[in-house]
Amino acid sequence: MSSRARSALAAAVGLLLATTLGACSDDEPAEPAPTTPTATPTPPPAATAVPAPSADACYRLSYRQAVSPTNGARAVPCRRPHTAETFAVGELDNVVAGHLLAVDSERVQTAVATTCPERLGDFVGGSLDDQRLSMLRAVWFTPSLERSAAGASWFRCDVVASAGAESLIELTGSLRQVLDDEEGRERYAMCGTTSPDADDFERVPCAGEHSWRAISVVDLGDGEFPGRDAVTDAAAGCEDDAEAQASDALDYRWSAEGPNAEQWATGQTFVRCWMPEADR
Repeated sequence: MSSRARSALAAAVGLLLATTLGACSDDEPAEPAPTTPTATPTPPPAATAVPAPSADACYRLSYRQAVSPTNGARAVPCRRPHTAETFAVGELDNVVAGHLLAVDSERVQTAVATTCPERLGDFVGGSLDDQRLSMLRAVWFTPSLERSAAGASWFRCDVVASAGAESLIELTGSLRQVLDDEEGRERYAMCGTTSPDADDFERVPCAGEHSWRAISVVDLGDGEFPGRDAVTDAAAGCEDDAEAQASDALDYRWSAEGPNAEQWATGQTFVRCWMPEADR
């Protein structure tokens, strides 16, 4: 083959290859270059406001509900029958040295257990003795662990009227300043089914059936439990109070109910004096 023929053949082969490669490129486009996905930032969860209880509400609670540390009952109008009335709502003091304490910690619970009884007197009225001789008591509630974790940090103080060992008086209307007048003091006065030193003794409202009445108290002051001898000495003062109220100063009975160490720790820092209704 001549050199001229070889040159012509090489040119034809080159043209054929160029045409073939061009056709392949058109049929199978090159894959696009990989791209780095862009992450969409997730907004942080918004805190849900946890409302505190109303400071002016009433509830239909059983005795068991009333002595529980938490309560989720719905409020009812105070003009309707109820057994508990809220008289104070406040913020828990649960931050110490920058650390958040659990709502069920001893420090938090003790603070609430002290605050609510202290505030009761301003709500129900009367003297301190009137309050101690009544069936009205403060109970308190804090949020559940779940609600506390969601941001709830309140405490709630309610007043209840005991009807006996494990029952409550059904109320209508408010107990605000109820001990300021004689009618209210008598309605919720504390009496007993028998002498307070009897095994079957039970506190009951004087408005119901009873045989003994709480007539006075002897305060023992604050601080540590003073001991049994100090309580016994203070209880002797009940005899003078009973004599002053007896229908016959030469023939009357009396009894004293003094606190032990456990009762002292729960707030009974006084001796309660009793006498039979029949002797008054």
